[in-house]
This record gives sequence, structure tokens and C-alpha cells, in this order.
Amino acid sequence: MSDMRSLLRVGSTDPDVPVDLAAIDPNSTPGLPGRKTTGRDPKVWARAELELMGAELATQQEMLFAQATVEPQLGRSVLLVLQAMDCGGKDGAVKRVAGAMNPLGLHIKAFGPPTPEERRHDFLWRIRKALPPAGYVGVFNRSHYEDVLVVRVNGLAPESVWRPRYQKINDFERRLVGAGTTVVKVMLHISRDEQRERLTQRLVDPTKHWKFNPDDLDSRAKWDDYQAAYGEALARCGTDEAPWYVLPANRKWYRDWALAHLLRETFADLNLSYPQPDYDLAAQRRRLEADG
Repeated sequence: MSDMRSLLRVGSTDPDVPVDLAAIDPNSTPGLPGRKTTGRDPKVWARAELELMGAELATQQEMLFAQATVEPQLGRSVLLVLQAMDCGGKDGAVKRVAGAMNPLGLHIKAFGPPTPEERRHDFLWRIRKALPPAGYVGVFNRSHYEDVLVVRVNGLAPESVWRPRYQKINDFERRLVGAGTTVVKVMLHISRDEQRERLTQRLVDPTKHWKFNPDDLDSRAKWDDYQAAYGEALARCGTDEAPWYVLPANRKWYRDWALAHLLRETFADLNLSYPQPDYDLAAQRRRLEADG
């Protein structure tokens, strides 16, 4: 099986060179074994594998939580940052991939426009408040990157304000990783045509009307500006401590499989295990048996 992190990682040694999202096919399926390898339809195979990986992720999450509970000094956390254009599939990815884990060990936060209170603070203030504690898997549905994406494209602040944020983000993430949080940053990459199809579904299907926001059409009109903003953010903030991955997301079944694969590789590097008991197991069993 291919190393998904190597396949999907973007960025270069020169942060001044934006990532060219137009060169990444949103319909592609990097790392996915073909029919000749699996003997099955790729979509069917990927969905079956997702169930298996979901069980594995749940076990890894439990070990993460157990270790932080029993050995706080060794406690770690994992933060999954999801970014995408509107209709990019963030909600679906959270539901199908993170949903496989125990909700008691999840810390999910969706970031919308900042509240009046949040505007009175530094742009990272609300992010710090939402970070997962030791033992938890945190999921950010949108994140601090909105402050170099939406703010930039919509002219909500001058360049003299948002441009220094790249370095502030890098410093923040470097400290976060140094404190024991593994950061996994994923952009779910869809095409403009796929976005149109998904927006159409929200207007046609009565069960999806509630998902539609007229503001999404305003953002869609600025597609090229957003692609440019993403390209620079991915390049400037794709560090060794907290790299960026661009995941082709037109095919939802591939999106879920690839994201689960990324998380599985991330957990594997943590070398988690269940804590060893600090008591005599045999003696405790004898006590219980004697209790009748």
C-alpha cells in the first residue's frame, strides 16, 4: 500500500512558490489499488476498507485516551484540520471518518464567522480555546486558515494585516506540535464543476435545502481568487512540523478512504499502546474470585 502522506503532501522548499491546485486532478485517486490488485470494483473495495480502518482508528483513539488518562505525562493529542471550498465535503468526511471513533474522545469544532467577542481578540484566540486536550482527537471544520483565505479574498482586512498571519500560524503550529499535538492538515480539493453539481443538489433536493446558503454563490464567483489564496497558504504554511495534504475529493468514497488512510498512518507513527497496570493482575483476580 502506498504512503498516502507522501502522495498527498504539497508544498516545496520555496514558500514563495504557490501550490498549483489546477495541476491536481480532483477526480484522481492517488494510492488507491486498482481492480487488478483487489479483484473488486474500486468503490466497493474502498468502502469495505473504510469500515476496517474505522475499527482500527477507534482502537487507536482509545489507546490515545487511555494513555493520557493513566500516564498524563505521556499524554498526546491529534488535531485534524479540514479546509475546502464550499460543498467540499468537510461535513461528510467528519461523519464517515471521525464518526467511526468514540464520540467521548472526539473534540469537533466548526468555525464560522467570528463573533463580536472573538473579533476583540487576536485571530488565534478562538482557535486556542478549541484545541483538543491530551488524549483527544480534535477536528476543525474550517480553522485559523479562514483568516488568510476568506479575509484575504473578501478584503475584510488589508494585506498588511493578513499577510503576517502566515508566520504567526507557522509559529503557533510549531509550538502546538512541540507541546504534544500531532497536526494533520487536509484540503479537500473539488473541481468547480463538482461544486456546481453539489450546489444544484441542494437546490433540487428538499432534504438538502437547509444546506444551501445564497452566500455560497458569492464565494463561487470568486473561485479563482480562492484558489490563489489557497495556493499561497498551502505553500507558506506547509511545514515539516505541520505539513499540508491536498486530497482529491470529487469522489466521496475515495475522499473518505484516503482521509482514513492518512489518519491511520498518523496514528501508526505515534506507536500507541494500552498502559500496563501498576497492580498485580493475578492478585486482583484472586480477590474477585474469593468475593464469590
